[in-house]
Amino acid sequence: MSTYSFFRAALFMGCFFLFSCENTTEEVDAAFGKKAIAIEEAIQVDSYMSQEGKTKARLTAPYMLRQVKDSQYIEFPRSLHVDFYDTTGVIETILDAKYGKYREYESKVLLRDSVIVINIKNGDTLRTPELWWDQNKEQFYTDKPSHITKRDGTDIFSRNGMKAKQDLSWYELYGNSGKLPTPDEAGPAGADSLRRDSATPGKPVPPPPPTPVPAKQEPAKPAA
Repeated sequence: MSTYSFFRAALFMGCFFLFSCENTTEEVDAAFGKKAIAIEEAIQVDSYMSQEGKTKARLTAPYMLRQVKDSQYIEFPRSLHVDFYDTTGVIETILDAKYGKYREYESKVLLRDSVIVINIKNGDTLRTPELWWDQNKEQFYTDKPSHITKRDGTDIFSRNGMKAKQDLSWYELYGNSGKLPTPDEAGPAGADSLRRDSATPGKPVPPPPPTPVPAKQEPAKPAA
């Protein structure tokens, strides 16, 4: 199932449809045959996204609106929750927000108000007032202040936003308090990049200590 149908399928999960204005029965019947419905409304949304037969994500929301006229979008004005699954079908990351808006032509979701993303496996938690979710790239990004809290209690603050992989396995912070170098294999490198398992923020990661070399032992001389 494509990312488009991930949200589109939500329309058929316990949903009903409404016109944006009052119409007679004849007008409603005519509208179904001649033009698309202006607004579609759904309640108790429960939708899955699958790729190659494997579940990738599950979205639930108490209420949803879909605008089909002009610029099409799907709106979640009463909160939404998303579970992201790993390749074995286990939930690895969860997302919660009080508001969401999916732009169908971009396959991007704008999340606002108390946005939280948690990696269940390593405990990393992202908090921000606004976040974009790019489904095609499987990435999050924002230009708003952001906090990442690690399992050990370390709190990393970013003044100018961040970018992260969907599972928070790597992230870049912009305008953080110090430089934390990131190896190329951890994700896109940058001056303010850091890996999810980096050291204390604001301090460069020290190089590994040199491997000790044992002293050369001289053979013992026979007694005179």
